[in-house]
Amino acid sequence: MDNNTYLKAKEKLLTASEDDCQQFFISNGNILESAYWELYHQNPQKAREKFSQIIDSDIRAKWGVFFSYLCEDRLEGMPSYFELRNFFEIDFQVMFNYYLGNYIENVCKYSDWLFSINPEIYKYIGRVFMNNDYTDLGLHFLNRGKNNFYSDPELHFMLAEYYYKIQDYIASKSAARVCLNILPEYYPAKRLLAKLDAEQSA
Repeated sequence: MDNNTYLKAKEKLLTASEDDCQQFFISNGNILESAYWELYHQNPQKAREKFSQIIDSDIRAKWGVFFSYLCEDRLEGMPSYFELRNFFEIDFQVMFNYYLGNYIENVCKYSDWLFSINPEIYKYIGRVFMNNDYTDLGLHFLNRGKNNFYSDPELHFMLAEYYYKIQDYIASKSAARVCLNILPEYYPAKRLLAKLDAEQSA
């Protein structure tokens, strides 16, 4: 492909409408992508039909079927620990990209149940809320994670980062130390603690 052809193809992709994207997925046999397109355009039943076409060959499709029910406030089946670890946070973030408040609310209803399968779930939810500037909700879920899965070092580091950001340096140092008590070689926390010590001694 020469440079002009590449630039034209790139421009066409970047300026395509969402309907054009779906047609691209369909015409190129991208069933998983087509199913997610349906899900995030609030057609969960159509999404499940597409996921089901590849459920025996694609673990992401199996997860997609479960997740599409959850978006509808329906509990059908049970995901694995690894499905939640690998797919939940990505798909939850896309809900924010598409402003799907109804999906977000429905999924959060099941956070306690999902926690029984993967105890990091509060952290995943909290991080997405924080990354989308819903700080109060993010802290709510991070603190639920702290109260229920205290031994997660990353969770304490995330809180340390937040406290540093709002210039509560005492709380930031405390959270970083807890993180390092759990996992002494957790480098991001060591770096943050060194930064706090340097700033306070300056």
